[in-house]
Amino acid sequence: MTSMLIFIRRTFLTFSLSAALAMIFAGTSARTGVPFIIVASTSSTQNSGLFDHILPIFQEHSGIAVRVLAVGTGQAVRLAQNGDADVLLVHHKPSEEKFVTEGFGVRRYDVMYNEFVMVGPATDPAGVAGMAHARAALAKIAESQAPFISRGDDSGTHKREKALWLAAGIDDVGQLSPSWYREAGSGMGATLNISAAMRAYTLVDTGTWLNFNNRLGLEVLVRGDPALFNPYGVILVNKERHPHVKYDLGQRFIDWLISPAGQAAINAFTINGERAFTADARADIVLPSE
Repeated sequence: MTSMLIFIRRTFLTFSLSAALAMIFAGTSARTGVPFIIVASTSSTQNSGLFDHILPIFQEHSGIAVRVLAVGTGQAVRLAQNGDADVLLVHHKPSEEKFVTEGFGVRRYDVMYNEFVMVGPATDPAGVAGMAHARAALAKIAESQAPFISRGDDSGTHKREKALWLAAGIDDVGQLSPSWYREAGSGMGATLNISAAMRAYTLVDTGTWLNFNNRLGLEVLVRGDPALFNPYGVILVNKERHPHVKYDLGQRFIDWLISPAGQAAINAFTINGERAFTADARADIVLPSE
């Protein structure tokens, strides 16, 4: 039964991705005369509303439209590796650096950051509220066998969660009992919905959390641990690997994103008065076009 569910989940994801690509290309072909790029990105940048805020500003500035494939970080990296995107913007630095080292990307630029937080039911059955270290909180959750919902989708959030479990002394989450540890195999919004319904703990980025309305008793219980720092990087896909990529247009997007104007646009994006991301491109950076 489990293997069948995994097969159905993977089939659905493959179909959804193919449909998304078809829609993107169909939509842009009708817009003759409007140059565009495709950005493979993590779902948090889309779910938070950040792209809805900054992309119209970029298009007005440059005349370039941006089509976003918002998926988990692992899937976004694979899209870019296959040449199905011009730019990669995700939040798992080891994967990003590997992408560049293996020749799929040109250079990684810091763009912005926020943080992960651990949310859970207000009743807090594992007693983790206010703990300084996420790894210690996970150890308590495991000890109490309180429900925990993992994204289980190879996203940046899922990768960070597994790293935190490793720091807590659990090197294989597959060994955790499914009676309390469950993988949603879904995006952040769906994972939060399941967590709310099951009164379970989960890990979430602050951008998505701020924009999530169906909290149903979920509260932020653990935050502020340096291990929860969540940096985002942007990378141009290497035209030597994929000559068809829109190299010049993609670099213009990156140049703007890390410029004072792009960084100001990121900082100006707030949800309920709270900044969702903090821009952090280095001021001393030298762009290829300069």
